[in-house]
Amino acid sequence: MTQIQFISVTPEQLQQEITKGVKNHLDDFLKNFKPKEPNDYLTRQDVARMFNVDLSTVANWQKNGKLKPFGLGGRVYFLRSDIEASLIPLNG
Repeated sequence: MTQIQFISVTPEQLQQEITKGVKNHLDDFLKNFKPKEPNDYLTRQDVARMFNVDLSTVANWQKNGKLKPFGLGGRVYFLRSDIEASLIPLNG
């Protein structure tokens, strides 16, 4: 193990240098840190309520490929982000 000797450095100066180094690393980390948002899954009923449409309309959107379904067991879910991305802006 290598030994390091600090000559003419006070404990306060050492603490300041360590704090400055940690702060620089934290600043770099926070610049690049992007927390991942949890996925929000909606049921067919949720989607129907969201757009005030019938379940058959949601089934047609799914069948036509407008909505991408995910399944777990016998249940069908849709990602809220996929639904929002499938909306088309209207020019008018």
